Formats: sequence, C-alpha cells, structure tokens
Amino acid sequence: MRVLVVDDEHGIRKFLRTSLASQGYELLEAATGQEALESVPVNRPDIVVLDLGLPDLDGIDVTRTLREWTDIPIVILSVRDQESDKVGALDAGADDYLTKPFGVAELLARIRSALRRANKPANTAVFEAGDLNIDLAKRIVQVSRQKVQLTPTEYDLLKALVRHPDRVLTHRHLIREVWGGTCYEDEMHLLRVNISNLRRKLESDPTRPRYVVTEAGVGYRLRTE
Repeated sequence: MRVLVVDDEHGIRKFLRTSLASQGYELLEAATGQEALESVPVNRPDIVVLDLGLPDLDGIDVTRTLREWTDIPIVILSVRDQESDKVGALDAGADDYLTKPFGVAELLARIRSALRRANKPANTAVFEAGDLNIDLAKRIVQVSRQKVQLTPTEYDLLKALVRHPDRVLTHRHLIREVWGGTCYEDEMHLLRVNISNLRRKLESDPTRPRYVVTEAGVGYRLRTE
C-alpha cells in the first residue's frame, strides 16, 4: 500500500517514513498542498495522511479539491484540536482526524480502517460487526440473531452510519442526510434523542457503547472493531 504523507515539517515526514515503512507501507511525500494535488493523480497512492497547516494551501481546501474527483481515503494529522477544525475537515470529505502529538499504533489503526472501507464493495447489502447484523436490502436489523424493531428515523440514522463504517460523521452530515435540514438546536436535540434510542436497542450497555460511539463535539462513528 502506498501512503502519501503531506506535511511541511521534515521531521514529521521522516518519522512517518520510518514508522510506516517498518509496517510494509511504501511512502510518498509532499511538503505543500500543491505538491499533494499534483502527486495524487501521478503516483496514485492508496491513502493520504494530510496536515492542515501547510505553507501554501489549507489542508481543508486540499481535501475539498481532492474530493471533486477522487474517493481516496484521507486521514487528517494536525496539531489543530479545535472542534471547528475537525468538523470543517470531515465535512470537506476527510475520512478521519487525528491530532498531534499522536501514537503510531493509533495512526496505523486509523490507516487500516480507512483502507478497509475503501476496499469494501460499495454495494454490500449486509453489514456485520460483532453480534450486530444489518440487512439493508430487507431492512432487517438483528442483535445476537434477535430482530430489533426500529422507528423509520432510527433506521435512517443507522443506515447513514452503516454507509460509512468507522468513519466519523459530523452532526451536520447526519442531520442533512436523515432530516434534510440545517444543524439547528432543534435538529441537534432530535439527533441526540435518536442516537440514545439506537444505543438502547443495539448496545448491551448503552452507557458504554460498542458500536455507535461519540466523537466529542464532532459527531458519531459506527465502530466495527
């Protein structure tokens, strides 16, 4: 697998080159946003690890430009830890967001997760994770082989999460996809209530969810591991 690391700090690129190469990844490097945009169509990496604070272009703009023509997985690796930065990057099309300083093991896990999503057939009708089974074609949800009754809104919310397993979906994204509205306080309340109801029906312990997990201040993720 080829990983394009986009970061203007030589030390970060060198560290990632050593860390990822030891795991069998082939490393490509870019120090600017423009270099990244030129490298992707030419070198065709399997995934991009992208910093936001680049000297020429903001990483969010790079993400948005790539998303105009490619679905290549993009993992943001940035010192910016504000919720607005995370939401902006994810709404622009990034698959995941990790803040610096970071652990190599976690970065590798995020990379593997993003690559699995990219390599999974888009038309898969059945989703399975642990004892959770969702048949999108038949609209059947089961936990431990027991059928679970969901309201239409709960099902639409779960379906939105299933379409992007292990990817953080922002509040705005989910509200737009399920209710078709804007991220106002009323819609946020509806989202929280329906997430709570989903957990009550799907999780063995709703206070410590295994599947529908919260990304604080940003959104939710359907975890498969």
